[in-house]
Amino acid sequence: MRAEAQNTVTEIEKSLTLLRQRMDWETAAYRLEEFNARVEDPNLWDDAAAAQKLMRERQTLVDAMDNVTAIETELSDNIELIELGEMEEDDEVVAEAEEALKALAVKAAEKELEALLDGEADGNDTFLEINSGAGGTESCDWASMLARMYVRWAEKKGYKVELQAESAGEEAGIKSAAYKISGHNAYGWLKSESGVHRLVRISPFDSAAKRHTSFTSVKVYPVVDDNIEIEVNPADIRIDTYRSSGAGGQHVNTTDSAVRITHHPTGIVVTSSEKSQHQNRDIAMKALKSRLYQIELDKRSALVNEVHENAGDAGWGNQIRSYVLQPYQMVKDLRTGYETSDTKGVLDGDLDGLMAATLAMDVSGMSRADAQAED
Repeated sequence: MRAEAQNTVTEIEKSLTLLRQRMDWETAAYRLEEFNARVEDPNLWDDAAAAQKLMRERQTLVDAMDNVTAIETELSDNIELIELGEMEEDDEVVAEAEEALKALAVKAAEKELEALLDGEADGNDTFLEINSGAGGTESCDWASMLARMYVRWAEKKGYKVELQAESAGEEAGIKSAAYKISGHNAYGWLKSESGVHRLVRISPFDSAAKRHTSFTSVKVYPVVDDNIEIEVNPADIRIDTYRSSGAGGQHVNTTDSAVRITHHPTGIVVTSSEKSQHQNRDIAMKALKSRLYQIELDKRSALVNEVHENAGDAGWGNQIRSYVLQPYQMVKDLRTGYETSDTKGVLDGDLDGLMAATLAMDVSGMSRADAQAED
């Protein structure tokens, strides 16, 4: 086997070793047997929340085991093909197998990265908030572009997206929007997006066709698991109801059903504007608990917390990422130095590369300043 191919095999084997360590491979089969026994319990669904949690944990284990097995099998098959091709001096077979190994190395590295999403709340669903910042109409339009970008990303992941609240801009776009995104590791992936996002482009709202810079902030919070207790003192909150309306049309909500909850000790404000006031209270309270839980995670985190670090205003000096559409095409993450000229792809939801770079940086323990110093 040629040296380059052997190096690729070594990379894949390292990824497999780390994957096995992460999931405690030696006990995985026994744990799956325990899960299967509990799933067969006829009383399991007496507690729906606990049952759903159990099913998620079981599926996570099954997926992890399947990933390792599939990579092992493909690695073994391609090594055999290379050896067979070399014995028969069939260069075409050898070349095809070597290319397959390269693709497998990329896949194994991606799975290894996903395995790093083992933070306390990484596997949870998430709340995503988008707020326009400095830039007026431009910023509102930019906020709507970001909302579309994240919805597209979530849909590609197979996640469920629910719009919780939205405030339209005066001329275009949105002032703010809040989503709940549900799916395995939704928070683990999206947490890297918290911060200020900067756009540079020729303004479609400027008749002089001048370049404009716009800012929008993104904040991400985990949906609190039912087994995590977050106490909210009723004396610490104020609940307001108000009339809410959308952008127009037959689906406009014109009843006094929207709910706003203000948490006095922290200054956190959450809203929900579905048609049912009872539903809105429940949604808003869950969002508040998620925000409070995020604060607690921040306090306990030994790593650099980007959410806390970028809690400033949506304007100059606070951005984590720049999206430049004119005079050239470039998206660059200022924390990791990761950049791509595929701006259209990114704005269409191709965010995995950017997210993965930030996740790898966080796991390595590098600070934002360290990453920028190396850029």
